[in-house]
Amino acid sequence: MTENKNIKILLVDDETDILEIISYNLISEGYSVFTSSNGQEAIKKATKEKPHLIILDVMMPEMDGIEACEKIRKIPELENTLITFLTARGEDYSKVAGFDAGADDYITKPIKPKVLVSKIKSLLRRLKTQSDSISDATIVLDGLTIDREAYKINYNGLDMVLPRKEFELLYLLVSKPGKVFKREVILEKIWGKEVVVGGRTIDVHIRKLREKLGDSKFKTIKGVGYKFQNQ
Repeated sequence: MTENKNIKILLVDDETDILEIISYNLISEGYSVFTSSNGQEAIKKATKEKPHLIILDVMMPEMDGIEACEKIRKIPELENTLITFLTARGEDYSKVAGFDAGADDYITKPIKPKVLVSKIKSLLRRLKTQSDSISDATIVLDGLTIDREAYKINYNGLDMVLPRKEFELLYLLVSKPGKVFKREVILEKIWGKEVVVGGRTIDVHIRKLREKLGDSKFKTIKGVGYKFQNQ
């Protein structure tokens, strides 16, 4: 728990009792917790404290969580900050809006404090995964080694050869395990703005990667995009 002292979490909610309950449970786990009661204040505090994780409510006065998330994602210093929504809004369109705004996860209330803490720990493991990579060009995760410079893949001790686009798509998803990559982002990063391809192209490449690496590693977020989830 001592190592958690180095992890900063910004909790944003306009309900005082929610702030108190969640803060108590996170502080009990050793995390450094900061709080805000609205989106505008959250942006200022996030810019100042540079938290590792921001937990945002959706419905708040002055500026809602969706808008706050969009603005935070435009701040270069917070590029690697994880963001999850914690809200009573469980509708599909609200979740899609949250992921479109740049969230890494979306958690619905009510949720038991212990379950929430467990989800937060899982989210924060992504930070460790990123720091444990050998280099920017090489990723090691869950039995999978991807060497971008050599275009080599080793999975559970076996070398694999993938077509270039499959390789690039896999590298993109694995570079940030658990992060949902929107379809338009995937198209732009893998195929480029100048190349016109249909959204179906992504589905085909994902299907081929599932056949080679396992279906459970690639999760479809309906209406949004895809993410790689390590076991």
